[in-house]
Amino acid sequence: MSILSILLQAPVAGGVGGGQWSGILMMVVIVAIFYFFMIRPQQKRQKDIQKAREALKAGDKIVTAGGIYGKIKEIGDVYMLIEIADGVRIRIDKTSVFASTEDAQQK
Repeated sequence: MSILSILLQAPVAGGVGGGQWSGILMMVVIVAIFYFFMIRPQQKRQKDIQKAREALKAGDKIVTAGGIYGKIKEIGDVYMLIEIADGVRIRIDKTSVFASTEDAQQK
């Protein structure tokens, strides 16, 4: 039985006025559960990804979100120029870099 179902089945204490406060308390508990189990871990994961992107430099091998493997040749403010084959270079947005190939192989 989940915690949420236990909270929903809890008896109303204190009569008419107590029902109003228990409803408010239940909403606060639900918001807290969503924050600590869904929102906060996602924010932490996003910060880790951002730090990894900022640590990239020319010469690193990367994987884009689209699955393209390449080697960084140049890094701009909002883009990266990567070489995917001999003489074939493409410009991609920095936010589309998924991971370095070393990180991708570890996972």
